[in-house]
Amino acid sequence: MGRGEARCPIARARHRPPLIFGLIAGSAFAAKGGNAKPSGGSSTTTFTGPVMVTDQNGDGSPNYMDDITFNVSTTATTRPQVGLRCYQGTNFVEDAYVSYFDSWLSPTYFTLGSSYWDPALDASCTARLFYYDNRARERVLSTLTFAVAP
Repeated sequence: MGRGEARCPIARARHRPPLIFGLIAGSAFAAKGGNAKPSGGSSTTTFTGPVMVTDQNGDGSPNYMDDITFNVSTTATTRPQVGLRCYQGTNFVEDAYVSYFDSWLSPTYFTLGSSYWDPALDASCTARLFYYDNRARERVLSTLTFAVAP
């Protein structure tokens, strides 16, 4: 570099390691979620149903537009959820979710029906009990499949 030439601070900064970014990013990824399975043992899970909440025709079985819930108990998480998916043949007619923990503010039941549902046809539904782990991955604990009559 000759006399009278200024050193460019930007050119020098390019060669510095990204230490600050590494510290910030590392701290963000080190955070642990509070919904994972407790450490130190196996978990116990009970998942039964469907349980009738509203039985429109009084037959004791799930039918179109009935309200159902599930008996949920698990030590795997403090925030269990149930996802319900229903099909009529190959047609996907319902996808609904309910959380089964104290801070959940919405009702803990499902209404068997949607704008895609043909009320004249049987449906097959699968309910899955799951939770999201500390990496936001869905962890399925149990599943139930049941028929829904018209």
